[in-house]
Amino acid sequence: QVQLVESGGGLVQAGGSLRLSCVASGRTFSAYYIGWFRQVPGKEREFVSTIRRGDGGGTYYTESVQGRFTISSDNAKNTVYLQMNSLKPEDTAVYYCAAAPKSLRPTMKSLYNSWGQGTQVTVSS
Repeated sequence: QVQLVESGGGLVQAGGSLRLSCVASGRTFSAYYIGWFRQVPGKEREFVSTIRRGDGGGTYYTESVQGRFTISSDNAKNTVYLQMNSLKPEDTAVYYCAAAPKSLRPTMKSLYNSWGQGTQVTVSS
């Protein structure tokens, strides 16, 4: 099992930036992908971005954050970051870090078997 702890959420004005961090511990070798999902009340948790922690470190983004968010990984620190720029009110959500084993479809929520507790991001207009 992989344990994940997120940090870095907060309140920011539209157009501002935040950087989320996700620190992994435990069986980190099984966390082939570490990604970010977000959820607002009454809606399904949705995929935001994920990174492959080996084999060249490929990245994936949902279309609505492409060009504004950047995911990166510091494997020596077992930490994944989500740099969020040009934030919009619709980015407001609880952001969750999650880990998944090797897969051909890394954006699928069902593949992620370890989850953090979430961190709130609020973007004011």
